[in-house]
Amino acid sequence: MRVALLNDSFPPLIDGVVNVVTNYASILQKNGCDVTVATPDYPGVTDDYPYPVIRYASLNTTKLVGYRAGYPFSARAVQTLCDFSPDIIHSHCPVASTMLARTVRESLHVPVVFTYHTKFDIDIRTALKGEFLQNRLITALVRNVQACDEVWTVSEGAAENLRSLGFTGNYRVMENGVDFARGRAEPALTERISAQHGLTEDTPVLLFTGRMRWYKGIRLIIEGLSAAKRQGARFRMLFVGDGSDKEQIQRLAQDCGLAEDCVFVGAVQNRELLRAYYSRADLFLFPSTFDTNGIVVREAAACSLPALLVRGSCAAERVTDGRNALLMEEDAQSLCQQVLWALSHLDEVHEMGERAAQELYISWDTAVSCAQTRYSELLEERRSCSVPPRHDAFPFVADCVEAVNRLYALGDKIKKYLE
Repeated sequence: MRVALLNDSFPPLIDGVVNVVTNYASILQKNGCDVTVATPDYPGVTDDYPYPVIRYASLNTTKLVGYRAGYPFSARAVQTLCDFSPDIIHSHCPVASTMLARTVRESLHVPVVFTYHTKFDIDIRTALKGEFLQNRLITALVRNVQACDEVWTVSEGAAENLRSLGFTGNYRVMENGVDFARGRAEPALTERISAQHGLTEDTPVLLFTGRMRWYKGIRLIIEGLSAAKRQGARFRMLFVGDGSDKEQIQRLAQDCGLAEDCVFVGAVQNRELLRAYYSRADLFLFPSTFDTNGIVVREAAACSLPALLVRGSCAAERVTDGRNALLMEEDAQSLCQQVLWALSHLDEVHEMGERAAQELYISWDTAVSCAQTRYSELLEERRSCSVPPRHDAFPFVADCVEAVNRLYALGDKIKKYLE
């Protein structure tokens, strides 16, 4: 089986969906598939992967949306993907990646699978001003998703969000996994973290990992911990990650009297070192209602670290309050009360972490094997003609494909000028 994986972000950028794509690529290849990844170009990047990575022309929009915007009708990308001749095209982003997937489909007539990972409407409303423009763009992206042959979501909550935006097609839930095996990090690594950040055995450690953006619920963490500190709580709070709101978050922590209690670690790319941060902590704080799956919650569970989550959030699907996680309402006072309880019941919290490892953990091998089985079913349905090839619902896409192919035929000089 030949699989093309498309996403608008890829290393050197680090986020949850990047983690998904890199694990899909490596595990599919390990399982005998031929894999190619297509993603917008980043200046100076070197791709050292056991599978090909197609980088296509992009614009620097990182300050606006957090990653570079790719040009989905890149002649080189379209032709290279067509030469690869995938059996399945799997897009993980509803913008350039899905447009590129649809463009290639017009030439190859192969199924396009789309996975809905992120509440992109929140990203759009954060990045753009003007409700009319926001709504038009959201509608366009939903149509882009609707045009795919099959839509997957990473949770039922993600599906509900997609439905709320106007999506009317069918979907199936395909959960994400984690690339950590069950078990804590080597003691030498956790000791290194303790020494680096001045952590002591008698002070509980709280942890957040992820993008440093307000919509991750970080304001609730800071305001809730500030209230807990005023009630006598002692702790060290580690923030692992980077993002455009980091400086504002640091200022809020200082204004709330937490300057001595918070450590802003920055992004951690080494996976074993990241595992050590999970292993060193006592409780994982993730009060996000933005995330549709919360891979970080399962990463924490792999290391026997329980999470504090917002009741009813996507990240809280499948958890049981007081057994393998703690649940809170979406307000700072609720976070404060749950943290105060946890700090005074650490033995019980650690027991929750052990149950989380057994009950919430899903490996990437398991998750990707489920996806690969569904790929095979789709191809069998296509071969049996029970599901006919789908042509694009937007005629302009086919017109763009034809124009791009003609430009490509004119030679390298024009391609270089356009890209």
